[in-house]
Formats: sequence, C-alpha cells, structure tokens
Amino acid sequence: MAFTIAISDERTPLKNNTWLKIFIGFFLINWINSYVGNTDTANWILENTLVFLFLGFMIFTYKKFIFSDLSYLLVCIYLCLHVYGSKYTYAENPFGYWLKDALDLSRNHYDRIVHFSFGFLLAYPMREMFLKWLKFPSWVAWTLPIEITLSISGFYELIEWAVADVFFKAQGDAYLGTQGDIWDAQKDIFLAFLGAILATTIVSIVKKMISK
Repeated sequence: MAFTIAISDERTPLKNNTWLKIFIGFFLINWINSYVGNTDTANWILENTLVFLFLGFMIFTYKKFIFSDLSYLLVCIYLCLHVYGSKYTYAENPFGYWLKDALDLSRNHYDRIVHFSFGFLLAYPMREMFLKWLKFPSWVAWTLPIEITLSISGFYELIEWAVADVFFKAQGDAYLGTQGDIWDAQKDIFLAFLGAILATTIVSIVKKMISK
C-alpha cells in the first residue's frame, strides 16, 4: 500500500486510497466520541465550528486538488487533538491534567499543545498546497506557511475574544481557557509560530539529506 508525500508524483483517489479511508474513519470515531459525553455541549459546538469549516474546505477542493497521504495524516492528527480538547474544554482536559501532575506544571497545558500542533502539523500541508496546487516558487512555499500560521493564530485570538466577550458571554471562560494567564493569547500565537518554524526547518533538513 503506497504512502505518498508532498514530492510524490502521483496521488491516489479516495476510492483506492486505503490510507485516507483509515484517516477519515479514525477521525470520525474521535469526533463522535468527543460529542458523546462532552462536558459542555454549547462549548463543543463553538469549538467545532472551525472543524466544520475546515472539513468543508477539504471536501469542496478535493476534486481539484488531492493532498499527499502524509499531509492528510498530519491534518487528521491535528483535528483529533482539537476535537479531543473540545470534549472537556481545553482548560479541563484530562490529558492536560495528567501532564500537569506528571511534570509538576503550574497549569493544564493541553491548549498549548494544540496551538503548537497547529503550526507544527499544518505547515507541511500548506507548503504542499502552495507548491503543488498553486505552483508558487519554492521560497514562497517555505515562508508562507510560517506567515499564515502567525496571521491565523492572531486572527483566531480575535475570534476568541469576540465569541467570549461579545456574542457568547456565558461560554466565555470555558471557550477561552486562559486559566488566569493574562499573556495566554500571546503565548498561544508564539507556540503556533514556533511549531511552523520547526516543521519547515525539519522538512528542509530532511530534504537536503535525501538530495545528497
């Protein structure tokens, strides 16, 4: 069963792509599980609004552009991390509490993990889209994922403020999950930014090693 990456010449359609079917099935199981027994349905709906939009984009563009299996795997992992957070709210996530106790941390850091993962896991699919779909120059495809990650992270924090303080004040604390940290938004943006830089750096190093 072939597994494609960004530089692979061929893409396997969904009908014949066992890997993609596995990713879809795994995500759907996790998504359903995140809803069943969730601790705050209103917060779950708010958190998953972007998931619906993201999946809509992926489905709508599928006929025009098929990502590599590696990109779909990274997207699947990120979405699973996000929906797992939406089940309990990010600030009350059980894995975050386990990590807090295991490492003697001062707070539940699950939200930090997901923000970092946004840049680290999605920079590669973005780079592939710019190179393979939009045919941008290589240097643009290297820098745009980092810039877009930084921009989207900042914009997302504005959305969080609007949702929590303007439109759905009752869900504000659960949705934001700042846990009393006044610099929470800035730290989230930085971690996503750092994740994108690390991802593109690793891909660059691996590419150079393979080309030798």
